Amino acid sequence: MNKSFIHRISSLRTSYLCPLYFKMPLRWFALSLSLWVMVVYNIPFFRFVADNAHFVPLSRTLLLIGLAGVMLALNYWIIYLLIFFCRYVGRILVALSLLLNAAATYFVIVYAVFMDASMLENVFNTRYSEAAPFVTWPLAIWFIVCGILPALWVLCQRLDYGSWRDLGKTTAWSLLTVLLCATPNVGHTLWFGEYDTELGGLLMPWSYTVNMGRLAAQYREAHREEIPLPDAVFADNEPTAVVLVIGESARRANSSLYGYARETNPLLSRQHNLHVLTARSCATYTTAGVKAILEYKDMDELYEVLPNYLYRAGADVVWRTSNWGEPPIHIDEYEERTDSALFAGVKERILASDKHKVLICLHTSTSHGPAYHTRYPESFEYFSPVSTNVEESRNDLTKLYNAYDNSIRFTDYLLSNLIDTLRTMDGWHTAMLYVSDHGESLGENGLFMHGMPLSVAPREQYEIPMLLWMKDDYRPMRSDLGEVDQHYVFHTVLNLMNVSTPIYDPQHDLLLSRDTE
Repeated sequence: MNKSFIHRISSLRTSYLCPLYFKMPLRWFALSLSLWVMVVYNIPFFRFVADNAHFVPLSRTLLLIGLAGVMLALNYWIIYLLIFFCRYVGRILVALSLLLNAAATYFVIVYAVFMDASMLENVFNTRYSEAAPFVTWPLAIWFIVCGILPALWVLCQRLDYGSWRDLGKTTAWSLLTVLLCATPNVGHTLWFGEYDTELGGLLMPWSYTVNMGRLAAQYREAHREEIPLPDAVFADNEPTAVVLVIGESARRANSSLYGYARETNPLLSRQHNLHVLTARSCATYTTAGVKAILEYKDMDELYEVLPNYLYRAGADVVWRTSNWGEPPIHIDEYEERTDSALFAGVKERILASDKHKVLICLHTSTSHGPAYHTRYPESFEYFSPVSTNVEESRNDLTKLYNAYDNSIRFTDYLLSNLIDTLRTMDGWHTAMLYVSDHGESLGENGLFMHGMPLSVAPREQYEIPMLLWMKDDYRPMRSDLGEVDQHYVFHTVLNLMNVSTPIYDPQHDLLLSRDTE
């Protein structure tokens, strides 16, 4: 028998039929991964397109086919390039992206979120204690099947990397496919512009890849040295103490002070001199919401925030937190405590001060999800039964509402007790201002938690409670207030403490300015 024929048969057996020797051509490897990424991780993306592309059926079908072709070709090309040039390092990067894809897709599907910059900021600002409730058996199984196993396949598969000629062919075919698939959909440019944030937040792996870069740029910008505000002075020496309470994920819709049918504010509803404001948040996530509460106007620049500003002016300032995400706080007394401990000893701390002006900021986490049932003591489980995870809540939203409403009742208890304490302080002007950082979705339209882009967020995520109590109403309220936002906090506190400064804005004050009394 011809020796060359025998040699070819032997090579075929050892190279292709035996798994230990088989080397998959890089083009098939890249194509397999591209198909996997499109089919497994981008289901929410295509579902969103199908639900929101209100075109004639043929046009919508062509759009879906075009997007699938572009996605398949681009992912194929980028995977090919990455592994061709970086070899095993490229494989490690691809495997890591599969793990991240699996985790991100699970949260997109289960919690109906977008992986945009604001959501990634939530992720990076989440502590272990807050992240633990998200770790469930469904997540673990999904992560193993859709993340770990394909990542191991990527790392273990033997590859034939091919030649430079193969690279050229791959590039040409990929770009030609993109051109052919994109051209028929050029007329949908305005539609893409309308939904660019949502589409970008669902497209794996580019949603978190691109937005992590954007977030890094925002982080560098936000943590540069803050710009000083004009010097401020106190116009009197009257002992004045203001307690600013920043709530977490409290939405107006579940507060009986605003007409909610359930009695979630039984104590506050009986408080005298309590002013209930109609307010909205300036963002749907903690970092931006707290920044808006503490800054003197809506801006991208990082100017001195309220506690830093008053501290530099000579006030006694305390920051207590059970949360995170605030701008840099430059004061001497910064404490981390549990929610109940935040409110402990407030009166004693004020009376111990050697200054006439005291600001105490309490940054709570009283309604932070998804484990709302952990945000209050067991004795406050007024509504029951309660859910312990979102998966359970999808089947019975009543349990989710029960847990969330219990957290609102616990907040009601903390705030009412604080008011009772401040009322007893003879010789002091005292006030409490409460405002939530943002609202919360509890299953409406399939949405949970918060963090949607404000332009498309449901009202539950930005309609928030804002409450102001003053001892003996020592400062008169304005009578022309409609819906207010979080930027009213800064100037209202300046008025309460009688601060004289050129940046004071009476239009963003809940109270009458002293010049108009």
